[in-house]
Amino acid sequence: MTYDVVILGSGPGGYSAAVRAGQYGLKTAIVEKDAKLGGTCLHVGCIPTKALLHTAEVWEYFQHPEREGIRCGQAELDLPAVQQRKQKVVDKHARGIEFLMKKNKVDRIQGYGRIEGPGKVAVEGPGGKRQILETRNIVIATGSSARMLPGLEPDPERILTNIEILNLEKVPRKLLIIGAGAVGVEFASIYQRFGSKVTIVEMLPRLVPVEDEEVSKELQRAFKKAGIRCEPGAKAEEIQKTPKGVEMTVTLASGKQERLAGDCLLVAVGRAPNTGDIGLEKTKVETDRGFIKVNQWQQTAEPGIYAIGDVVADMPQLAHVATREGMVAIAHIAGKSVTPVNKNRIPGVTYCEPGIGSVGLTEAQARTEGYKVRTGKFPFLANSKASIEGRHEGFVKVVADETYGEILGVHIIGRHAYELVGEAVAAMESESTVEVMANTIHAHPTLYEALGEAFNAVYGLAINA
Repeated sequence: MTYDVVILGSGPGGYSAAVRAGQYGLKTAIVEKDAKLGGTCLHVGCIPTKALLHTAEVWEYFQHPEREGIRCGQAELDLPAVQQRKQKVVDKHARGIEFLMKKNKVDRIQGYGRIEGPGKVAVEGPGGKRQILETRNIVIATGSSARMLPGLEPDPERILTNIEILNLEKVPRKLLIIGAGAVGVEFASIYQRFGSKVTIVEMLPRLVPVEDEEVSKELQRAFKKAGIRCEPGAKAEEIQKTPKGVEMTVTLASGKQERLAGDCLLVAVGRAPNTGDIGLEKTKVETDRGFIKVNQWQQTAEPGIYAIGDVVADMPQLAHVATREGMVAIAHIAGKSVTPVNKNRIPGVTYCEPGIGSVGLTEAQARTEGYKVRTGKFPFLANSKASIEGRHEGFVKVVADETYGEILGVHIIGRHAYELVGEAVAAMESESTVEVMANTIHAHPTLYEALGEAFNAVYGLAINA
């Protein structure tokens, strides 16, 4: 039997591609080394992390119920129960993916898949069973793994990655974090609210360095107010495990050295593509530092081999990017019309507190690219719904081209920013102008009114600020 497509990996990109292939009537197989489908995102990434973040938000309300006019007894955080709830969410969606494979007639093959050459995938299954799959097309969706600093190895108690920190049995008194990207700041938000004293060390000059500079400043201000120590522009050195936890020497931005101690250390310094042992050497596939080069249709240099998700060069490592790339690859295989991924239309979301949502160019990027820039900014301090929810941190910032009113980027930090950015993505995808969005009626009282005000602010016409 020859498949139309064999997909290596069942993360968001892989399983979504498999579903779409089944919908198009393609004979499809998905190969997954783990016992359950879903990949990093479902099992040790997006979903369990956000489950913990939700609990952290609920717990924060219980810490100060009097702010809402509620009197209740002494609340208690039961971390093992929190972990059990998190796992129930994960298991539910893993079963859902299994159902989707059956519904769309996708063959699910457990084992480690390697490309044996064009049109051939070898799968080493449980018990050493080996089989060769014949296929017209291969989609590489093998994802990524957490990078580790030289000389360190993760363990369940002291040196943590995104995997180990999801299974802590007790809240650390002191948590050290290296890296202030999405993973670092999200876990800082979780454990600070759970009661940890958190310190973040970031080598680059600011937190969440891919975001607009004003967003970075606002997050650092909010973290400082919450009691999270932030040390951007600092370098971690001489990391050692001790009987009581972890110690490391840090060279601060000022040049001063300081010895920091914690119960455990989260290393959140990025992710490496899982391309080292999947048979690329037997193909013409081209790579750059381990990342796979593709064209706009997700095709590699080897005909019939596509790549999507975290393994792809020069694209954000985000679950929703992988999913969309999977749609593009499968549509191209099936001969269907499809729009390639536009890098400037990809929403970036970070679920820290306050949350971050952004799309398009930052102000600095827009100026570097030669645009004549106008910006509009509206603070949540002036938003009625933010007042109702007691969440005044942050703002909406619009970056626009002064000549034509083109929306170049929208950057949000504040309550539910990761949801609010959806309007901005739709506006940019449909090529709406600042004027169109400024004249769009926004319901009151809502958080998303702040977007309408920010678009008006580009022309100095915001009402409530």
